[in-house]
Formats: sequence, C-alpha cells, structure tokens
Amino acid sequence: MSDTAATLRRQIDSAVDLQSVVRTMKAMAASSIGQYEQSVRALGDYYRTVELGLSVCFRGTDPASMLAGEARAAETGAIGAVVFGSDQGLVGQFNDVAADYALETLATLPGERRVWAVGERVHARLTEAGLRPLECFAVPNAVRAITLLVGQILMATERLRSQGDIAELYLFYNSPTAGSVYTPVSQRLLPLDDIWRRELGERPWPTENLPEVVGAGASTLRVLIREYLFVSLFRACAESLASENASRLAGMQRAENNIEDLLDDLNGNFHRLRQSGIDAELFDLISGFEALTESGSQTHS
Repeated sequence: MSDTAATLRRQIDSAVDLQSVVRTMKAMAASSIGQYEQSVRALGDYYRTVELGLSVCFRGTDPASMLAGEARAAETGAIGAVVFGSDQGLVGQFNDVAADYALETLATLPGERRVWAVGERVHARLTEAGLRPLECFAVPNAVRAITLLVGQILMATERLRSQGDIAELYLFYNSPTAGSVYTPVSQRLLPLDDIWRRELGERPWPTENLPEVVGAGASTLRVLIREYLFVSLFRACAESLASENASRLAGMQRAENNIEDLLDDLNGNFHRLRQSGIDAELFDLISGFEALTESGSQTHS
C-alpha cells in the first residue's frame, strides 16, 4: 500500500508543478497578445497617413508611367511570398495552417516561386512540402524587434525586385478573428492593386487645401510605397504573433483543463487507496482484538 500511495503522491506533485508552469505560460501568452494587438491599433494612424500621401501621388497621375521599371519587371519576374510562422512549439496547428494555405494559394499562380519563411517551424513545413525557402528569418520576441525583421525582409525582397526576379509579392499569415482563434489570410503587396490605386486617387481630401507633390513625383511615390510595404509587413507580423500567442493560450487552457481532470482522478485514487489502507489496518486491529478477547475467554474457562 505504501509504495503505491507514494507513487500516486509523486504523480500528484508532478501534476501540480506542471499546472504551475502552464498557468505561467498562459499569463505570458495573454500579456503578449495585448501588446501585439495594441501595436496593430497604433499602426492604424500611420497607415492612414501613408494612404493620404499615396492618394496625392495617384491623384490625376498615371502611376504606371511613374513606375515603368516595376511594370517591366512584373512581366518577367517570379512570384515572391513571405510566410509567417513560429519558432516555438505549443501552438497546435498554427504553422501547418499558415503553410498549407500558402502552398494552396501559390499552386494556383503561374510561374516560379521565391519564398521567405519567418520562423523555423513553418520553414520546416514548407521544405517538407517541396518549397524550400530562400531564407529563414527569426520570429521577433517583442514588438520592438518587429522593425528589425521588417527591415531584413524589405532588403531581401528589394534585392530580387531590383534585379527583375520578382513580379509579385504576397504575404501569408494567420490573423486573429473573433469567431475562432485565428484564420489564414493573404495579401498581395506588389504590384499595387489597380482598384485600390483608383480609390485612393479619388478619395476626398480631409481639408479644403489639397497638397502638391514637391520635387520628383516618382521618387516621392517610391518612398511612400516603401512605407506602405513597411506598414503592411509590420501589421502582418504583429497579427501573426498575436495569433500565435492566442493559439498557445488556447492550448495552455486545454492543458490546464486536462491537468485539473488528472488531478481529480489522482487525488480520488489516492484518497481511496489511503482509506482502503486505513480500513485494512482497522480490520487487522479489530481481528487481533477479537482474537485476544476470545483467547482470554478460553483461558479463564
């Protein structure tokens, strides 16, 4: 009885320790979700500012004539894609969902593919599927580290764009949703969508004084497009990180529920075993007492 009870006690202690670790990871994931979602909201104002600048450049001007080099590259280049995943585990199907969605979407597009992976685990998933990324970037561990990652991605993609090797550039990542933890989404960054450009060019200016582009319009447009790419990449990364932590939080919640069920079973077994031992000892004590009483009665008689 003692060996079995000791084993159950060790299992209970291990489950309690694991429960403490899970709760700590839940708290960290919940805190991370908040900071990434806040960064996305804060980015909204800057994104609107960039859109206003682009609307001025597109107003009354044919952007194609200002970006003739990009148009020629779009006729011959390959498809570029950045797929956001994770470096760490305990995120369920997070990386599989992002990678599978990217693979399915890219399979419908003609031409060769140039892919960059953000996260070792999604890199491994893409490689297993036969689409080996050109480079694997480390996943940022805080909001302040996202800027560095975006700069690295822009440098890598711009190098191929300048050589005419990329015609289009897509982003694939998991975005937080209200109905579920996350959902895979895609965004085509380049070339700029024609409908989007027309809408920006026709958008009413918030004041009565319409600004003018100073200097070379093409140079200003390229700078604004670079800022548009930066904002889009930053937002995609932040939403992916928020989704990753939401997935981890959901996983930790399931783990905590399972640990609580396990503890209920272990504690129940321990108490039943302990009670069974106590009952056995009492039975032995009563049996011994009755034997002694009966032996004493026989001696007196």
